Amino acid sequence: MQGYRDLPLLINQWANVVRWEMAKVRETGDRLAAAGVRVHVDDRTDTPFGRRAVDWELKGVPVRIEIGPRDLENGTVMLARRIPGGKEPVPLDALPALLPAILEEDQALLLRQSREHRECRTTDVSTIEQAAEAATSGGWARVPWATLGEEGEARLAERAVTVRCLVAEDGSVPDSDDAPGNVAVVARAY
Repeated sequence: MQGYRDLPLLINQWANVVRWEMAKVRETGDRLAAAGVRVHVDDRTDTPFGRRAVDWELKGVPVRIEIGPRDLENGTVMLARRIPGGKEPVPLDALPALLPAILEEDQALLLRQSREHRECRTTDVSTIEQAAEAATSGGWARVPWATLGEEGEARLAERAVTVRCLVAEDGSVPDSDDAPGNVAVVARAY
């Protein structure tokens, strides 16, 4: 999965890490990388486990995989997910197939929530005054570029509202600024 930060594989027994355990952790990292997941094996032994886990949470990684000696004996790992929260044991051999699907699921959820949030705060308007009102009330406004134009841009600027982007009717990037059907998305400037 592209676009994700490195997913940490943490070893949750940081003192006296046995050589074969590290080999198994690195092998797991290699298998996940082969499945298309960016992985970082966090093998720092000078930092306690809890501090390393917090470090990765603060970096915002979507999934953290914790591997300890008992986990290896049982053939499981602990999977900590950021989006739904919580931890769950997962079979070690299932990770390469399971993790890309989990990342896709979490990404789809974030994208859906983001679009819903954007749409509930965006108003379709037909006049410059309506656009200024919608934008100054903390939202966004879509106004036809033919209505707005450069004169309308200057009027909006007087109320600290600016054009954030121009889009074609279908939501794509327009071929030119004055193409028919272009829509300006405006919002308050800070």
